[in-house]
Amino acid sequence: MASTYLTRTPGSAGNRKTWTWSGWIKRALLSSGNQVLFEGISGSFPEKLQFTSSDRLEYDHDIAGTDYTIYSSAQYRDPGAWYHVIFAKDTTQTTETNRIKVYVNGEQIAMTEESLGYPPEDYEGQINNSVPQYLGSNASSEYFNGSMANVEMVDGQQLTPAYFGSTDSNTGIWKPGGSSTISDYGTNGFKLAMDTTSPGADTSGKGNTFTPSGTPTLLQGSPSNNWCTLNPVDVLKTSNGILVPTFSNGNTTMESSSNVSYQTFGTFGVQTGKFYWETKIIVANSTGHRLGVFFGNSKYSTSSYYYGANAFYIHQNGQIYYNGSSTTYMSSYTAGDIISVALDRTNGQIYLSKNGGASDSTWADGNGNNNQTFANAVSISTKLSVTMPSDITQPFFDVYGTGNKMSVNFGEGFFGTTAAGTNADGNGQGLFAYAVPSGYYALNTKNLEAYG
Repeated sequence: MASTYLTRTPGSAGNRKTWTWSGWIKRALLSSGNQVLFEGISGSFPEKLQFTSSDRLEYDHDIAGTDYTIYSSAQYRDPGAWYHVIFAKDTTQTTETNRIKVYVNGEQIAMTEESLGYPPEDYEGQINNSVPQYLGSNASSEYFNGSMANVEMVDGQQLTPAYFGSTDSNTGIWKPGGSSTISDYGTNGFKLAMDTTSPGADTSGKGNTFTPSGTPTLLQGSPSNNWCTLNPVDVLKTSNGILVPTFSNGNTTMESSSNVSYQTFGTFGVQTGKFYWETKIIVANSTGHRLGVFFGNSKYSTSSYYYGANAFYIHQNGQIYYNGSSTTYMSSYTAGDIISVALDRTNGQIYLSKNGGASDSTWADGNGNNNQTFANAVSISTKLSVTMPSDITQPFFDVYGTGNKMSVNFGEGFFGTTAAGTNADGNGQGLFAYAVPSGYYALNTKNLEAYG
């Protein structure tokens, strides 16, 4: 969401003592200020659910200038995962620890008290009041940065996770879809799928629709089908130390802030299968963009970004590099160009294309010819006379040079906030700028299960 959010002001108050808020959350920006999930506010006194700057879940209620706060012992720092988060409130409970129950992925979590801790018995908060209700922000400076899906509020009931999710019998993973049925969402309850062109549309039957502020980016990913993104907690050690690029747009865009090398990887790795993704060069102040794959085991043990036998990558000058060798592969690329990568991990091959073949005719082959069809192309591994090791292979990205910037589309449909295109893979997955080669698939959990 970044600087966008959804908002609604109820016409009348609901049950301000008892409610349950449930949402599926995929984090992007970590350890950076408070990030509000949901808030009701009257004047300058909010009641809010949020991630703190230390990546903990927190319930915070400001009552006439006095804070009642509890926060999780656990920290939530995985930007590649969907978390199912529930806050369930009932201040009519005499035992204070029962007044706010917090669950993550179906399990109740331990909470630590701060300031006055749990809210007073029978106290009515601002959530469900007839005051502005914000999803993804406090409409000020505390925005949630990441993705949300399946957000629900049940007004008047303190419910358990069984109403919102269940354990998959095959994988043991917590998934959307409860085994118990919600009979009534109450006066101000709602159910937002957030996966249509109207992300604030209420499907609970109560008509409590939220209005977007800004233009939310409607991605393809969901808790039922997780997609690869860039990984801000997985960066390569370089000759300048461990440097983290500036990430934005739900960890699909990366930017360098100085004239050194900033690198990261995809959140998914593969050992078999055929997968496709695209990278758009947004800013090219110098020839400092590199992209490809990394498959070594020494990711964090080297003091140099010369990756040796651990990676194939193509430099902005059009040359590919591997293990100290380089050779021209295609013409150079610059701002506005889109580089497509097709990884055949099963056969140890990688193919690349610039602008869907507009500049290089079709997919470039490994013999320096740019007029071959993809079916006849030779991989860069063949060109450099090497064989990929059997290690897990990850997408790899590098920006070098102040202000250089690239955006990656693994199939969720955007370069940053700009729609990428309408081309899907053979499984009907993804939205890409260019046609996906036959037999190659978007990098998401459904395709990994079927083809990885």
